[in-house]
Amino acid sequence: MRVLGLPVALAALLAANLGHAQWLINELSFGHSGRLSTNDNPGRIPGFALSGQPRKPELLSNKVILTPVAPGNHRGAIWAEKPLMRSTWVADVDFRANGPERGGGNMNIWLARHGSHDVGTNSIYTVGKFDGLGLVIGFHGGSAGMIRGFLNDGTVDFMHHHNVDKLAFGQCQYSYRNLGRPSQIKLVQTSSSFKVEIDGKPCFETDKVNLPPGYDFGVTATTPDRPDSFEVFKMVVMSDSTVSGDASQHRQLPKDEQKHQKPHDDVSSGNVMSDEPADRFTTSLAQFQDLHNRLQSAMHQISAVHQSVTQHHQQDETRHSEMKQVLDALRGQMARAQQTDDLLNRIKDLEKEVRSMRNDINKKFSAHHESFQGYLSDHHATLSRAVASSAPGHGKLIFVFVGTQAVLVAAYVVYKRRRANSPKKFL
Repeated sequence: MRVLGLPVALAALLAANLGHAQWLINELSFGHSGRLSTNDNPGRIPGFALSGQPRKPELLSNKVILTPVAPGNHRGAIWAEKPLMRSTWVADVDFRANGPERGGGNMNIWLARHGSHDVGTNSIYTVGKFDGLGLVIGFHGGSAGMIRGFLNDGTVDFMHHHNVDKLAFGQCQYSYRNLGRPSQIKLVQTSSSFKVEIDGKPCFETDKVNLPPGYDFGVTATTPDRPDSFEVFKMVVMSDSTVSGDASQHRQLPKDEQKHQKPHDDVSSGNVMSDEPADRFTTSLAQFQDLHNRLQSAMHQISAVHQSVTQHHQQDETRHSEMKQVLDALRGQMARAQQTDDLLNRIKDLEKEVRSMRNDINKKFSAHHESFQGYLSDHHATLSRAVASSAPGHGKLIFVFVGTQAVLVAAYVVYKRRRANSPKKFL
């Protein structure tokens, strides 16, 4: 682009401002223009959904009352309908807490995957399992107020944990109740660190936390019997990156002001700025404005091209992952089939070995039976011969019997004769 009469210092200043610019993510922000709802959608915040128990939060022109000051035991939540698709970002939340002297409750700022479904209207003490970040503003340890950060990868059940307070990775004290003004809490994620600021002062910072894109922003509040009224005035999310997301909804936002500015061209519709003759710009201010507008238009176009390339890359990565999963499944099936064939072959070999072993055992049993039967036959024959040869004959038995009778008869006759020949005794 040709610059007519534009001072070098002015061009350098413009380049510096563009290099440090923050881009408002419009679909994740509300309250920066002064009104929450629009004339097209009265009673609703564009891009956000309200929910609560026992009733939904009250939406006013400049704030959302998540929990009323009476009665107690209320839950309120507001969740963005689209996820944050940036790796570096800044989120500002303006809130206020009012209540009686001993009122209680807590407010939670979330950046969680599937937040409206997994978190809903819960607090850090009732949420169960979630994946992301939870920033809690409430009482802890007898202090007048504290801000604490919690992380979870979806594996820890916070609702059933024995001591949730010990899971905090960062904290600072802040007396937030009945200040009479909104408090501004800022969450900043850079490429090297994550930090939290409250009213422009640092709260805590760590270089061990980096939340990936694809998480949902949300704010929830819960109260006990003696409640505090938690009010949210605005939530503004900005980023210095335009890698992904709808570039037509990202507007340049200077750091010293948070006002919504209309874009000079509509990238999504393909409209670009028309060429203008050089003699139309007669002042340095007009030249500067034209240069600024054209640079901004070029940035939008580059962002749209980058977005398209990123989407195609993501689609390629998705197809690659799906193809890899299919190939892995096919390899698993082939491996299982091969293992099944090997198992069948082993079973057949084992069956052959069992049959051969059974045949050998049958043969050995048959040979042993025949040998044992022959041995018994020979032994019985030998025993019969021995008994037959050792047993006395019938003649000898008759001789012994007759001889014994003859001896008895002879003895009886002798006895009678001696008794008859013996002298008789008389009394």
